[in-house]
Amino acid sequence: MSRIGNLPVEIPEKVTVSVDKNNLVTVKGPLGELSEQVDGRIDVKVEDNQVVLSRSSEDNQSKSMHGLYRALVYNMVEGVSKGYEIKQELVGVGFRAEAKGQVLELSLGYSHDIFFEIPSEVKVEAKTERRSNPIITLKSIDKQLIGQVAAKIRSFRKPEPYKGKGVKFVGEHIRKKAGKSASV
Repeated sequence: MSRIGNLPVEIPEKVTVSVDKNNLVTVKGPLGELSEQVDGRIDVKVEDNQVVLSRSSEDNQSKSMHGLYRALVYNMVEGVSKGYEIKQELVGVGFRAEAKGQVLELSLGYSHDIFFEIPSEVKVEAKTERRSNPIITLKSIDKQLIGQVAAKIRSFRKPEPYKGKGVKFVGEHIRKKAGKSASV
């Protein structure tokens, strides 16, 4: 039994949710509009300011889809009402980031700079203050897309466990290893 799938999704004011006959859920809010195609085994209904999802059968595939689509609808409602923000920090000597429109230029200690084109749905901002690590801020209404972009940026130079250098999320704690120790 899907515990997440059984919870109704509350619709805040200024947000409208509509479901068409092909199970296409469209969510409109002050920050934008998102839509998701829901599997045919899941029924979506909008009733008294809530979105209720129910499944037609009890097989494992339907149970997993039930929780998945409830979470996706919840993320769409949160995204169009509040939005999502991810901050990443570049830790390392000489590491820098610069946003030029939708292109992020990263200098991460390689022999060349990395030019990463950000999708138009994601807003990017790079801030470098004196004597602190550069911070990359990503903002979007689509949680899945912003997470994917953040993971791609992190993959250019993952934090290594000896000195902690690399691209990490703000607030993330990197467990450091001791390294070599001299045997006497």
